[in-house]
Amino acid sequence: MPEVRIAAEQRSEFGKGAARRTRREGRVPAIIYGHGTETRHVTLPGHELMMALKTPNVLFRIDGLPGGNQLALPKAVQRDPIKGSVEHVDLIMVRRGEKVTVEVPVQVTGEVFPGGLLDQQIITVPLEAEATHIPQSIDIDVEGMEIGAAVHAGDLTLPAGAALAVEPETLVLHVLAAPTAEQIEAELGVAPEAAAAEEVPAAPEAVPAEAPAEASAEQPG
Repeated sequence: MPEVRIAAEQRSEFGKGAARRTRREGRVPAIIYGHGTETRHVTLPGHELMMALKTPNVLFRIDGLPGGNQLALPKAVQRDPIKGSVEHVDLIMVRRGEKVTVEVPVQVTGEVFPGGLLDQQIITVPLEAEATHIPQSIDIDVEGMEIGAAVHAGDLTLPAGAALAVEPETLVLHVLAAPTAEQIEAELGVAPEAAAAEEVPAAPEAVPAEAPAEASAEQPG
């Protein structure tokens, strides 16, 4: 995994007001900790940070720290619930060759056999890997996979140096039979069409109009 260089600046102001001012300046409050060192409070450039975080488990090389740069992984990211912008990030320090446990995305490609329905149980899989060699994803090709087929964690192809941090029997995905229209209706509680059709009330019988009474014509006497 490539390293992303990012420049940190020390911060000495804390609290919501200080954090808002920092974000208005285009930077994001952050903390860096790990390896028994004292927690460092810094700010990072907002745009560069947001772009870097698009890569899962991105490895940062933090510049501008006392004692030189430092490698770190994102541990927790706070985002604005509406805008989605990064509001705060926790970074944990790592060293080359050090093993870390991370959640790696499962990337599915291909289409299952017609009539099958892919049911993915987990979207990330926990792996133990070297901090500087974390895979960006674990790929699974489901092309032509038939009904009843399944992939468990132990079936995954892992990169060199990586190991599962979950039971091998853990179900990742399987293929089910696609439900029929009748099964979908039953699941939704919809009655069959014949039973569901509402009775159309019969039209009222037309009552013939009463013929007007004939006027009696009197003959003049």
